[in-house]
Amino acid sequence: MARNEMRSYVYNRHIFHYSIEDGMVYMCMADEDMSRRIPFAFLADIKNRWKATYGSRGRSAMAYGMNDEFSRVLSKQMDYYSHNPEADRINQVKGGLEDVKSIMVSNIEKVLERGERIELLVDKTDALSSSALNFKNKSRTLKRHMWWKNAKLTIIIAVVVILIFYFILAAACGGLDLKPKCVHDKKKK
Repeated sequence: MARNEMRSYVYNRHIFHYSIEDGMVYMCMADEDMSRRIPFAFLADIKNRWKATYGSRGRSAMAYGMNDEFSRVLSKQMDYYSHNPEADRINQVKGGLEDVKSIMVSNIEKVLERGERIELLVDKTDALSSSALNFKNKSRTLKRHMWWKNAKLTIIIAVVVILIFYFILAAACGGLDLKPKCVHDKKKK
C-alpha cells in the first residue's frame, strides 16, 4: 500500500471508502447512491479527531483498544454525515448558490417590472406633452379669435357712438348737413 492514498471499492450495493495516511487506515462503508464527497469528508473528520484525541499513541493501540472511548465519536459523526444536509459542503454551496440565483432572478424581474413602469410613465409623459402642446395651440387660436371678436365689438361700439353723437349734433344743428346753425361762415365776420 502507498503511504497516503484514498480509494473506493464497490461491493454489491455498498461502496467501501478508505484513506491511508502515515500507515493508519481509516475506512467507512456507504450506500452506492451517496456521493463520494460525504464519505471522504467523514473520513477526513474522523482522521483529524483521532489525531487530536490520541496523537502518536493511536498508532501503537491494539485492535479495538480505543473502541470504548472513540465509538461515541464515531456514532455521533456517522449520524451527522448520514442525516445532516450541512455535512456536504458542496451541496451547501449549491444551495447557497440557488438562493443567490433566485434572489438575483427576483431582483432582475423587479428591475424589468420597474423598466416596464418607466416605459409606461414615459409613454404617459409623451402623451401628456403632446396634449399640452395641443392645448397650447388651441389656446393661442382661441386667444386670437377672442381678440378679434373684442376688436370688432370695440370698432362697432366706436362707430355707433360716433353715429349717435353725429345724429345728436345734426338734430341740434337743424339738419344732417350740420351747416345751418352749427357751421359758421368765416366770410361773414
